[in-house]
Amino acid sequence: MTNPEPGKGRLLQGGRVVARVILVWAAVTGALRLLDLWLDGFSMQSWWQPTVCALILGLLTSVVWPLVVRIAWPIAYFTLGVGTFLLLSAATLAILQAVPGVELHSFSAAVIVTVTMSAVGAVISSLLAVDEDEIFFRRAARRRRRHSPDADLAEQPPGVIFLQIDGLGYDTVRRAVRDGDMPTFAAWLGQGTHSLTRWHTDWSSQTGASVCGILHGSNHDILGFRWYEKDRDHVMACAHPTDAAEIERRHTNGRGLLSGDGASHGNLFSGDAEHVSLTMSSIPVLVPRTLRSHKRDRVGAGYRAYFANPVNVLRTFGVALVDVFRELSAAAKQRRAGVMPRIPRGGFYPLARPGTTVIARDVVVSAIIGDMLAGRPVVYADFLGYDEVAHHSGIERFDTLEVLRSIDQQFARLQRASRIAPRRYHIVGLSDHGQTQGQAFVDRFGETMEALVGRLCGGDSVAEPGKRRQAESWQVNAALAEASLTGGLIARRLRGRVERAEGAENRPRTTSGSPGAVTRVAPGVVAVVSGHLAMVSFTEHEGRVELETIEREYPDLLPTLVDHDSVGFMLVRSSEFGPVVLGRDGLKRLATGVVIGEDPLADYGPYADELVKRVDSFPHCADVMINSRYDPESDQSSPFERHVGSHGALGGPQQRGFIVHPREFPAPGEPVGAEAVHHVFRDWLTFLGHPEPGATEEKSTPVPSEVVS
Repeated sequence: MTNPEPGKGRLLQGGRVVARVILVWAAVTGALRLLDLWLDGFSMQSWWQPTVCALILGLLTSVVWPLVVRIAWPIAYFTLGVGTFLLLSAATLAILQAVPGVELHSFSAAVIVTVTMSAVGAVISSLLAVDEDEIFFRRAARRRRRHSPDADLAEQPPGVIFLQIDGLGYDTVRRAVRDGDMPTFAAWLGQGTHSLTRWHTDWSSQTGASVCGILHGSNHDILGFRWYEKDRDHVMACAHPTDAAEIERRHTNGRGLLSGDGASHGNLFSGDAEHVSLTMSSIPVLVPRTLRSHKRDRVGAGYRAYFANPVNVLRTFGVALVDVFRELSAAAKQRRAGVMPRIPRGGFYPLARPGTTVIARDVVVSAIIGDMLAGRPVVYADFLGYDEVAHHSGIERFDTLEVLRSIDQQFARLQRASRIAPRRYHIVGLSDHGQTQGQAFVDRFGETMEALVGRLCGGDSVAEPGKRRQAESWQVNAALAEASLTGGLIARRLRGRVERAEGAENRPRTTSGSPGAVTRVAPGVVAVVSGHLAMVSFTEHEGRVELETIEREYPDLLPTLVDHDSVGFMLVRSSEFGPVVLGRDGLKRLATGVVIGEDPLADYGPYADELVKRVDSFPHCADVMINSRYDPESDQSSPFERHVGSHGALGGPQQRGFIVHPREFPAPGEPVGAEAVHHVFRDWLTFLGHPEPGATEEKSTPVPSEVVS
């Protein structure tokens, strides 16, 4: 997609900035006159005072306030932007009280005046079709040219913006385009500028394995979103900052997809980018020094820039409140209609959801716009909102599709912004995996998979409800962790919250963030679940425990699991036959391809054999790998976590991601595995003329090291 020249506004053809300032000034003047009549504690005695006050407040928000936020940005972090309005209201109170004849008696009245002023500015810009972003970009572009007049980015190879919609499967995106839920994608495909293709995930169809493979070209030994490492007695969690940094250390060679002045936003891993925000592996305050990269932006740069504009704060929190209402309404409708499958969606979740679906989304979009303005060659950003809501509601329920439409709108906004960037940009849309829907294991059978494994291995029988947690919250956790860099009591509490992320009864985290002793579901037995995948390890044995030993020491385990209604197949290693896949009606010896009975992998895609065989070679492959049962007729599978839509293994839509790419790029075929997608993307950058990244060091051997606490 070659960017055309930026178009003019629909109403204003010239003098855009001057016209906007005059119109907003007049509108705020009128709003102040109305507040004078309506608001107790606020009055103006003379006709000229509203006009002068509107001018003063306009200068405060557009000139003075951005400078103040550069110093007071931790307040924006701690309050997700609300504090900026409180500070601005305090400034409004002080300034208006200094104007002769103006009476403003309370802080609450100052807050109302400030909110009204910001809302009027946002509404006027929208009604007159004056793009606030475009005005900001043009202004900033002029400043950039003054500071670097010799930079001629227009002559550089076109940049690429990779926009990932987390968890959106190929099948769902096709229907969304057809049904009008993704008009931006539909326009790209309808106009012939882009093509849609699919790619096949690894066995671990989840963000950790996919994004590490796409950004770093390797996802070796990543078994799930979380997995157990027997040699360290530690449950690795992709969404924990220390573990994410360790995973990146194991897989980076300094030549990631984003190396060479690239940018990473909202991701688990950095891709060796020099510019990062809300990226879990790059949080300085929590990541040990030995695992940090020193080539990084200052903490919170993108976040600070976004919340420096009060209009952004007002717009974001207005949309966030609407999103809370949508969540409450959607959950109530599901209950009244008896929709199944469903899970409880109350508690704190309705208030936490906008952190991912609205606030983090807006901050990421603002950061991408800044990257395009700076002319960075390649950007990769993750939009988590769809995946989060699909986990709780379902992959194509009406409220999930509303979130998808909002993400699609942001893609259109980024496309408009790219037209005024100093270099040409191509936009690529993709997903890291899909989701397969079904009733949660614990809701079907009354106990969790961990409890079942423990009971079969001689542990205590425990009835567990299966705790529900916000699934995709690392962007919000990353923001809170970055905020905690400043120190103090509040910062320590925020840091403690993030350090305990991904902790649970069977995988505790200490207050320092270092792992605690992993709880056994039975003596010598650890069970970990990751979406549609469950992993069982026997800790009294070193290395991989063979099938014959498991059958001898735990005779009830494998027969019960293989016959279970929610177990599709299991991978074990035999001393005689090597890797063996067990199913209810047959088994398959992967080393020879011999099938006895029915092939247990028949319903799991054409690449299931090689993907399962690859995992069998991983150093930390669990002693028993359990994949949930997929029913092709209903297109459903029961996840081992308490979700409606879920992923993490093989079976159905979860294993089919998508790529929407400019038609002029070389056709990618149908890549198999995230590492193959990395090579496709790297080839595209080479095709556009980007230089090959230089190696800074030899590739790290994917062998675990002790995590520094």
